[in-house]
Amino acid sequence: MSTTTSPTPESERPADQGAAARPARLIRTEAITEIPLHLLFRDGPDPGPVPLKPAVVGRRQGTGEQSSPLPDPPGWEHPRLRRPAPVRPRSVPQVDADLVERPARVLPGALGVLAGVCGVAGCLATSWWAGVLPPLALEALGLPAYAGTGLGPAQWAAYAGTGALGLFGLGGLARGRTGRAWVLGLFGRYRGTVRRTGLLWVNPLLLRRRVDVRLRHWRSEPMPAADASGVALRVVVLVVWRVRDTARATLGVEDHETYLRECVEAALLRVPVEMPGGARGSADAAGDALTRLVATDTAPVGLEVFWVQPARVEYAPELAAAMYRRRIAALDAQQRASALSSVVDSVEDTVTRLTMRGLVELDDCERKALVKDLTVAFCVGRGEQGP
Repeated sequence: MSTTTSPTPESERPADQGAAARPARLIRTEAITEIPLHLLFRDGPDPGPVPLKPAVVGRRQGTGEQSSPLPDPPGWEHPRLRRPAPVRPRSVPQVDADLVERPARVLPGALGVLAGVCGVAGCLATSWWAGVLPPLALEALGLPAYAGTGLGPAQWAAYAGTGALGLFGLGGLARGRTGRAWVLGLFGRYRGTVRRTGLLWVNPLLLRRRVDVRLRHWRSEPMPAADASGVALRVVVLVVWRVRDTARATLGVEDHETYLRECVEAALLRVPVEMPGGARGSADAAGDALTRLVATDTAPVGLEVFWVQPARVEYAPELAAAMYRRRIAALDAQQRASALSSVVDSVEDTVTRLTMRGLVELDDCERKALVKDLTVAFCVGRGEQGP
């Protein structure tokens, strides 16, 4: 009798047999993001953010529960990306925004002269009215003799009015000159700037400060500087500038000329300056950089800088002797190399011509001896002639 064996279902097979048939999946429906190895050891100066896809978290089959991502192995360190250091812009001095130059209110000088004449005439008339004018003054002025009423309250009031009119009229006269300006202030408050020329009348109660607004140049004393290699130098700078905003230049800073000197000295410490005879265009580049820096620093205080150029560059006193010897040695070495090259070329040309024309037949020893003798002769002759 034949026995038919039915296949054993997969659920009834032993656990060892199923494991041997196919490997068991430890984590199901998981996706792990791979990080390229070269991203972990980037030494770039400023790496940007690396876009990484987040790990996909799957769901366990049949349960609907969300599985947790794969934990990090022992000793694993997450890569740290370098963030760029924040760049702090160079601070520029700021002045009160309301402190801007504006024209002041002035009157023509003729009105001040008229007011002064009226005040003086009023004082004389009051004196004649009071009878205090001497006879000589009456004769000079052509006034009739008058006994007068004496000095009473009315006379003193007339004296006060006419005297104040005369003082205000004559005391407010001012002369405006080309290239000069007046900065006016009242009790510490800016009241305007006068740039007009000629005879003017300005309120005598206002405080006047004269400012030179012409194009000016300033030659500095030797200031410390350095070249691209860090060698200490002394530089004399020529600066061409003028006052653009009189209000800020006078009231925004204590002394605008001293402020300009300090800005030039600070700019020299930030810009390398080369000695004369260096690279072509280095002096122009240094001058342009100095002009930009000084103009930026002095613009908020009402100064306009047109040109900053090194006029004289020399080594610092403590380095002058050593750098002079070094420069002389370099020039001497350059001259010696040039002379040696000239001698070698002359010897080579002489020996070549002698052998090519068949004047002499030389072996190696004779050629070496001839080259030696010619070299000595040319060197001695050049030394006697001088450089």
